[in-house]
Amino acid sequence: MSLVSGSHYAYTPLNKLKAGMVVNVYGVVKFFKPPYLSRGTDYCSVVTIVDSTNADLTCLLFSGNYEAHPMVYKNGDIVRFHRLKIQIYKNETQGINSSGFASLTFEGTVGAPITPRTSNKCFNFTPEDCKMVETLRAWASANISLSSTLVKLCDVQPMQYFDLTCQLLGKAEVDGASFLLKVWDGTRTPFPSWRVLIEDLVFHGDLSDIQRLQNLTVDILVYDNHVQVAKSLKVGSFLRIYSLHTKFQSLNSEDQATSLVLEFHLHGGTSYGRGIRVLPENNSDVDRLKKALECARLTANQCSDDTGQLDYEDSFPSSSGSVSLYEEERCQQLSATILTDHQYLQNSRLCTILKQKAPQQFRIRAKLRSYKPRSLFQSVKLHCPKCHSLREVPFEGDLDIILQKGAAKTPNTKLQNASLYDSKIWTTKYQGGRKVAIHFVKNNGTLPLSNDCLILIEGGTLREIQKLANNFHSVIPVKSGRKDLEVLDLSAPFLIQGKTHHYGCKQCSSLRPIRNLNSVVDKTSWIPSSVAEVLGIVPLQHVFVMTFTLDDGTGVLDAYLMDSGEFFHIPASEILNSDDLQQSMDTIMDMLCPPGTKIDAYPWLECFIKSYNVTNGTEQKICYQIFDTTVADDLT
Repeated sequence: MSLVSGSHYAYTPLNKLKAGMVVNVYGVVKFFKPPYLSRGTDYCSVVTIVDSTNADLTCLLFSGNYEAHPMVYKNGDIVRFHRLKIQIYKNETQGINSSGFASLTFEGTVGAPITPRTSNKCFNFTPEDCKMVETLRAWASANISLSSTLVKLCDVQPMQYFDLTCQLLGKAEVDGASFLLKVWDGTRTPFPSWRVLIEDLVFHGDLSDIQRLQNLTVDILVYDNHVQVAKSLKVGSFLRIYSLHTKFQSLNSEDQATSLVLEFHLHGGTSYGRGIRVLPENNSDVDRLKKALECARLTANQCSDDTGQLDYEDSFPSSSGSVSLYEEERCQQLSATILTDHQYLQNSRLCTILKQKAPQQFRIRAKLRSYKPRSLFQSVKLHCPKCHSLREVPFEGDLDIILQKGAAKTPNTKLQNASLYDSKIWTTKYQGGRKVAIHFVKNNGTLPLSNDCLILIEGGTLREIQKLANNFHSVIPVKSGRKDLEVLDLSAPFLIQGKTHHYGCKQCSSLRPIRNLNSVVDKTSWIPSSVAEVLGIVPLQHVFVMTFTLDDGTGVLDAYLMDSGEFFHIPASEILNSDDLQQSMDTIMDMLCPPGTKIDAYPWLECFIKSYNVTNGTEQKICYQIFDTTVADDLT
């Protein structure tokens, strides 16, 4: 890297930013996420900065080059962004990188050397920049409280989230969703740490060196989106691991009672800035770490020469090797589903749930061993929210028979051309001169355009109604009653809009005459719920009804899923008429329950389930239903 002379740059205070501006800014980092692979091919990083105006700005930065992202290592660092574009997203001001975006990062500690961190080979840095950094350092030290989450291994406690500065001694892939990192920071944990058996793994690192430092190293399991970064790490590099989680795990051995060991996990996702960053050799924290490692290595070598392996960890059993498929902490991997409520509930094992009485609610993490029906179109049913009954969605053949029965009746000419509608009669050339009546519903006495017009049809076949539905806003199949037009039959749709059919519950509905449509205020939108209400119809909901067989390694249970669209993010009312939605549904299910794959490669599902009692004659059993759970956005 080298300094280049250049023109003077103007810097905009954060409280003066407006949408559409391309600006140069300075700021103190108050939150960040290390670069992570986005859904596309680019890496994404998030940096939230604040300046002396007390305004803050969140910047969302994308680049295909990992090293091109701002080299932020901790909160309190100072950044300089050139050519940052300002936009409004969800009513919040946001910064994004524009063409020519460049960044410099500086340590935020007062008195520390002002050394720019950047991957750019050439950059402009003037005495004015140096003064800006010093000013921000002084302002931040006096006005911002940045509590450090950096913790040494000697100070870690169970159930803690913290940042760790360490050196990588070895690594190995455990399976497709988890990766092992062996690290140390020169201090020893206050509790015995968990070990992964590596005999069956392809291990990278100096095992003899690790053996000498055995009681100073810890095994970290890295999951999901962090695996790719972990694979790229070079043994010997210095790391900062963000939002690392510790947890006690009980281990049993043949010759000892149950023992507790401390586990280290970097869970999937990027919440709370979770991730891994390689620190450069000239970083001040790395300098301090190197000194600590030199002293620790010298002490470890002396102890090894004098006493061999006298290690208090020798009295504690190691783990069984590869991580168990249903290891409790493995359930902390990135879930393929998301909870929408009740996050306060603690996870329960299925073996425990199966012993509990109903009704109760539980939070679980399990894998989808199988599901029914396998033909997904068979999972779509019609559900009544009032009586909770379920019925099948009529096939076209059954629907055609229902409509043909209605078509056999001749329309009553006395009910034509009412104040609500204008009427037209057609006589078919075949089928015995069948008469078809179409009533065009008026809006304030005027016939609307076809795309806003509701029509009532008497004597129409399914094919005829489908053609009309493609040309008019809505269609209601009707029949002539004694004094008024009536809804044809709730076995058929009470309202058809395009390819969407709206059904009503026969048991709960109390049908009213068609003239009640006069009370609908908006006679252009024809909202199905409004139409149903004035006609005395309790509308049925299209829902997915499926049975999920869930397995967490401690037990297996069948859970019932009834979803109108929240779980899959796919409207059940539309899927039967859309090849694209059916393909999306198939794709989601193949991700949740991959065909031809062993269950250890299946994703974890985090779900809420509730138990309830069902009585069938003299037999009573407990059933389970999934609720307040949805498929993760990146699966849809």
